Amino acid sequence: MTRTARALWFTSAGKCEIRNTWLPEPGPGDVLVRTLHSGISRGTEALVLRGGVPRSQHEVMRAPFQEGAFPWPVKYGYLNVGVVERGPLSGRTVFCLYPHQTRYVVPADAVTPVPDAVPAARAVLAGTVETAVNALWDAAPLVGDRIAVVGGGMVGGSAAALLARFPGVRLQLVDADPARASLAAALGVDFASPEDALGSCDLVVHASATGAGLARSLELLAPGGRVVELSWYGDRRPAVPLGEVFHSRRLRVIGSQVGAVARPDRTHAERLALALDLLADPVFDALVTGSSRFDELPDVLPALASGELPALCHRVDYGAGDVPA
Repeated sequence: MTRTARALWFTSAGKCEIRNTWLPEPGPGDVLVRTLHSGISRGTEALVLRGGVPRSQHEVMRAPFQEGAFPWPVKYGYLNVGVVERGPLSGRTVFCLYPHQTRYVVPADAVTPVPDAVPAARAVLAGTVETAVNALWDAAPLVGDRIAVVGGGMVGGSAAALLARFPGVRLQLVDADPARASLAAALGVDFASPEDALGSCDLVVHASATGAGLARSLELLAPGGRVVELSWYGDRRPAVPLGEVFHSRRLRVIGSQVGAVARPDRTHAERLALALDLLADPVFDALVTGSSRFDELPDVLPALASGELPALCHRVDYGAGDVPA
């Protein structure tokens, strides 16, 4: 049986469109998945949409099931939740690192079952929470640490939600946007503007993707403290203040990126399964701040990328009319 699907393609600077695509016949080890929801990773997808992926990172930045090549045209994305229609796990809700597409065929080991306790609409956050899990493995926070998360976006919010579980920590979510105070309250953590943030931190998780945020993160550290850098700057080159007290206080900047597992005793599959288990906590619902239909994406994604439409994680919902047979 011949099947078609519809997929979002990034076509030029600030432009995207929905295209029809043919689906291969599933093999014995494949699954056919019908998408229920996908999530827009605003920072990364905005970078891709404007063509800001550096040439040196074209291969590193490839999404697992990306088609095309940077800068354009490219089918990009990696937060997809659907239901298996054929193959192993038939009938199960699964998460896959797949772009925005109505149906797709992938190897069965490329999908991860969504636990029964996790709503499908929340499971689109799995890739983001996985990034935060990896960052905390890099950060190795301790009981009683003084911690700041600078940058209250999807990744920073996810990291703050996980750090709030550590006993005895002093934790602040720091952001230049006062509206992020409501996110901090929903996550159960204190909020501060950059100028009012508490110093003497043992650990700062930086996720603002700005040079000013990184500079302030270093200023907040106690002697011997460390910044875990989660921001992806693309082709931008932020100024990093490595003079003044950087050496005398023996400060550290640790790069953290989800492409490599930060623990040698864990696999990519185990890390993703852990992220999905953690999403049983409804506190993560605070990170999903908007939704739209799949067929609205050519207008919605540029508005998100430009900041015209504010959002943390924007969820894309797929109705029956989005999925041709």
